[in-house]
Amino acid sequence: MKLEILAKIDSLDSQNAIISKIRDLINFKNLEPGDKLPSERTLSEKFGVTRSNVRDAIQKLEFYGLLKSIPQSGTFVANIGVIAMNGMIDDILRLESPDFKSLVETRILLELKTVRLASLRRTDQDLEKIRAALDAYVEKVLEGKDAVQEDLLFHLAIAKASGNSSMNTFMLKITPEIITNFEKYHVCDKSLANKGIEEHEAIFNAIKNQNPKLAKQKMKEHFNVLYQYCYNI
Repeated sequence: MKLEILAKIDSLDSQNAIISKIRDLINFKNLEPGDKLPSERTLSEKFGVTRSNVRDAIQKLEFYGLLKSIPQSGTFVANIGVIAMNGMIDDILRLESPDFKSLVETRILLELKTVRLASLRRTDQDLEKIRAALDAYVEKVLEGKDAVQEDLLFHLAIAKASGNSSMNTFMLKITPEIITNFEKYHVCDKSLANKGIEEHEAIFNAIKNQNPKLAKQKMKEHFNVLYQYCYNI
């Protein structure tokens, strides 16, 4: 097993341990919806971990709607009953890291929706951001450099242009996992680089021309190789 995979597992175990301690703290102090948690600094000292580790755990619980952080005020228990909260935290702790195949399937399903919505809802400002991400991708490809992150930034710009905050959040959530797995499975085939530029341009133009049907079709074609590769793993 590679060192980075071991580190990733250790990180998840550490995060889950902190989440368990936060749950125990809420139960021990009988905190109710709206009650404030101790500060990140206090929790880090109490749990014997770094503040960044505490912050990551809190953000994960926020993502699932169990905590709510308010700038300059602190972190509060969300409006949910104790029994329901304990059950949800148990479910979160049992969650496994998704495999590459699952990530690919989720990404494709999301992007076929986001690209369609983006072509209908995009603003001129959205279009500028998508274009800027595309230009960065093209520049890296033509220089013969790894453009995985630029590629994903292009797709994230489309997700944001969809105007659907939930879809955008899900894309942001799975993006780090996708980057890791792209490198792990060597999906980036340099022989397909120029074809990738053509496909990205086609997607951009469909969004620019506000043609949702064409945008969805071009996105589907763009993912064809990746989808086939995924099922050959």
